Amino acid sequence: MVDLIAKSPAAGLLPFVAGGVTLAEIVPDFITSIMPHRDARAAVSAALKAAHGMALPGDGRTSGRAALRAVWTGRGQYFLIGEAAADASLAAVASLSDQRDGWALLTLEGDAAADVLARICPLDLRAGSFRRGDTARTEVAHMMAVVTRSTRGFEIMVMRSFTRTAVAQITGAMRSLAAQGAG
Repeated sequence: MVDLIAKSPAAGLLPFVAGGVTLAEIVPDFITSIMPHRDARAAVSAALKAAHGMALPGDGRTSGRAALRAVWTGRGQYFLIGEAAADASLAAVASLSDQRDGWALLTLEGDAAADVLARICPLDLRAGSFRRGDTARTEVAHMMAVVTRSTRGFEIMVMRSFTRTAVAQITGAMRSLAAQGAG
């Protein structure tokens, strides 16, 4: 019988550094999708606050802290990243599903991180327009992604099956920007 070994989505691909920008992978313990039942957003927010110490974020925002946070991922959709959403009061007012095997979470950090991401993402990533804690469901190199401004750069979530392509596109933009700076 073959022994299978679990690997993270970007195993063997990251970290990568170019031009003072670092692309790395974060492997959270849990990613749980939270979809409030009809007219239950306030109840979900209260249950999340009681169980995990944070309310649901507003549209296009995150709540919580780096190790445990809730991220808006689309209309009526949120991810709880960091620990399991196992509280019965939350399950009573929202549909919950484990997403940790379906998504890759990448970080892009450094002074030129916004310049790198701007090459492959249509968002206005300037600090005044896309502030810390802002999040958007958008495309990154023609792939659906969730992009969040973090303290030191950006978090980029892509579906696990797109990880290799996302890494190739982002590292290509990093190399291009670094080469222009070297000239």
